[in-house]
Amino acid sequence: MVINFDMDGTIVNLYGVTNWLQMLINEDTTPYEVAKPLVNFSHLARLLNKLLDKGATINIISWTSKNGSPEYNAKVAEVKKAYLEKHLPSVKFSNIFIVPYGTPKYEIAKGILFDDEAKNREDWRKHNGTYSYDETDIINILKALL
Repeated sequence: MVINFDMDGTIVNLYGVTNWLQMLINEDTTPYEVAKPLVNFSHLARLLNKLLDKGATINIISWTSKNGSPEYNAKVAEVKKAYLEKHLPSVKFSNIFIVPYGTPKYEIAKGILFDDEAKNREDWRKHNGTYSYDETDIINILKALL
């Protein structure tokens, strides 16, 4: 079983950071550093570790900033990985894919996708033929997979 997570808007509340868009336009990584979780990370970590123990592959597939320079997007990738290490330190993700904005996620991995963007979920189902879910019920869906 392969389970893939988007970060921004799915497990991390990037869009809840005050002035997030202006900061990204100014190539400031602060929103990626200070965003609050959208799910209980302790509970999420326990479930992900149980799934990993059962042989699941757990991936992150997240985009860099939409109009960021290559240098800024490299910093964004570093900050996103550091965020995961800080907030979900017990989870040994199988892969952390931080890819250019707009990269079709279905080209990166297979399996299940959790993503807040409807187009990503639709494209995932169309091209991979597998399930994709929004951010609203992650914990219960993961429990059902155990």
